[in-house]
Formats: sequence, C-alpha cells, structure tokens
Amino acid sequence: MADVNTAAASAVGLRSAAELVDYVETVGVNKSRLPVQSLMVLGILAGMFIGLGSMVYTMVTSDTTLSFAGRQLLGGLTFCLGLVLVVVAGAELFTGNVLMVVAWSRGKITGAQVFRNWLLVLLANLIGSVLLAALVLYSGNLGLNKGLVATHALEVAGHKDSLNYVTAFFSGVMCNLLVCLAVWLSYAGRTVADKILAVIFPIMTFVACGFEHSVADMYFMPLGLMLKASGVVATGVASVTLLGTVAHLIVVILGNIVGGGLLVGLLYHWAYRVKPEAA
Repeated sequence: MADVNTAAASAVGLRSAAELVDYVETVGVNKSRLPVQSLMVLGILAGMFIGLGSMVYTMVTSDTTLSFAGRQLLGGLTFCLGLVLVVVAGAELFTGNVLMVVAWSRGKITGAQVFRNWLLVLLANLIGSVLLAALVLYSGNLGLNKGLVATHALEVAGHKDSLNYVTAFFSGVMCNLLVCLAVWLSYAGRTVADKILAVIFPIMTFVACGFEHSVADMYFMPLGLMLKASGVVATGVASVTLLGTVAHLIVVILGNIVGGGLLVGLLYHWAYRVKPEAA
C-alpha cells in the first residue's frame, strides 16, 4: 500500500508521506543554520503575517448578525491569510518550527540548536505581533462596524486571559496538531496553489474550534492591553492583564510544542524510522 501511495503521489508531482519526513528533516537542518539576523527578520515578518490574519478574523467575527457556526467558519477561513503568507512568502514561525524535532530525533541537529531557533523565533514573532497590533490600533481598523471591532478585540483578549491553564494547554495542543499538519501538507505540494490549498482546511478548523495559537495570542492579548489602556471597555469581559498574558502565553507555547512536536513530528518520524528494504 505504501508503494502504491508513493507512486500515486509521484504521478501528480507531490511528495509521498515517506519523502515528506526526509524533507522535513532537511528543512529543520536548514533552519538550525540560519544566522541570527535572518531568524529575527523572518520571525518578525511571521509575527506580522499572523497578526494580519488575526486582524481580519477579528473584523469578521465582530459581525453579530452571522450565525455562530457561520461566524467561526468564515473567521477561520480569513485567518488562513496568516499562514498562507508564512508558507508562500517565507517566514520563520515558531509553531511551524516545532517540526524541527524531526531533524533532532534523527540526530541531524542538537537540542541546543533547536532551543536557539525556538527562542529567537519566539522573540521575533512577539516583536512582529506587537508591532502589527500597534499599527492596527492607530490605523482606524478597530473603529469599523461602529466600534464593534474594537470591543470584540477586547472580548477575544479577555477570554484568553480568563482561560484556566489546563484548558489553555490542551487547546494549544489541539491547535498546533492542526497547524503542523497544515505545514506538513504544504511541504507535499510543489506549486503555490498546492501549498495554499493544503493550508486552508487544517487552519480553518483550528480557528473555528477556538484553539489557542501562541503567536496569534501574541497579537490578540497585547492588542487587548492597548485597548484597555485606551479606555475601551467590554461588558462582562474579564480584564486582560500583563501577568495573565505572560502566563497564558507560556502555557500555550508548551501545548503547541506537544501538539506539533509529539503528535505530528515525532509520530511521523517513528512511523518511517525504519526504511523498507528495496525489492
């Protein structure tokens, strides 16, 4: 069956499942060798890209005339902009870089190299996300829909701040399971259309289901803090705080590592660890 799947994938120009593991390993090695300047610039871009997707998501889901399911699905579809930009334009996104565990588990890179990449990319993603949040705050975008976009943005941030740590952790696990599957699928494609189509459904699913993406939260929660400082209020919403933001991000980051690293990267590594003998 594996041989049939490999042949079918090759026939349409796609990488097979076994080839994907080797490709992800190569990508991980290349990422580990990027200089600090490249990691920081590409990480800042990724934070801004995810922020752009979050910005459109907030605008769409502020429309209370939509049904719940319709609002979630449409919001998820528009949020896909963020990862499409990361995958096609090229950027360093922490949640996708969790897949570097494949190269680490195969002994191609060290744990120190993985930690270096994750730490620098997380910092750069945070800078890019906060920068985009500030740009959105002063752009007038939040005044759309008679100011409901601003109110809804604060509601989103407050909801995240109010999540208990167990829920936030497992929500982070579920999120990056889907995000890393989206990245994994995009590696199978060889054209821009392939990559965009591969990204859409997993990303739309995680957003529609309300799972927690650490880099998106780096946009939503600082924006909530900015709105709070600007005097925006939302009835019945827990107040977003700096301490709550930091604690939430740490827990979600850990969940994202488990969801993408263990449930996608390492499982595929173990599945194809032993290569079949040639016929």
